[in-house]
Amino acid sequence: MIDKLLIATNNKDKVREIRKLFESSNIEILTLKDLNIEIEVEEDKDTLEGNALKKAEEIWKIARIPCSADDTGLFVDALNGSPGVYSSRYAGENVTYADNRHKLLHNLKKVADGNRKARFKTCVCFYYDENKYLFFEGVCEGKIIGEERGEKGFGYDAVFLPDGFNKTFAELEIDVKNRISHRAKAFEKFKEYLTEFNLPE
Repeated sequence: MIDKLLIATNNKDKVREIRKLFESSNIEILTLKDLNIEIEVEEDKDTLEGNALKKAEEIWKIARIPCSADDTGLFVDALNGSPGVYSSRYAGENVTYADNRHKLLHNLKKVADGNRKARFKTCVCFYYDENKYLFFEGVCEGKIIGEERGEKGFGYDAVFLPDGFNKTFAELEIDVKNRISHRAKAFEKFKEYLTEFNLPE
């Protein structure tokens, strides 16, 4: 079992959620800032797995400690799976969360409520030695509502209504979101693996 894990992201919102997920474990979560690593890995692959692997591998080569990176996409059926792997830059490069949400709502403006089914997918890559890595996936089903609701969360949370709930991700408390979200499911599988098994040879 490992005792330290480097999270390969500069996204403070992701770090906050991941630290919350691991707070009951004996694994110390480190960030790029903790290790004074200043790098922004370009997400230029066409799959979530490709982006997660690229980020984890590049950061591992710098830090040389077990490292994880994740990539998440929002897949909307009515938009043929878009924004998908391009979710973070749906409205263009260097855009805000709000820009992406506004474009999504605009593109779904004429889509009936019953046809707004969507799902979040997260792929976590755990890179623990040179050319040695594993993937963990989490999915949360739901739909896109017609307006933004809630102040919590980030990204598309204010427009995503998870199945079985009448609150968006941005309206749910983090403890609730961390039980049902795509990222929570992926990292829960990852955490279970880390705590129950030794690293593969």
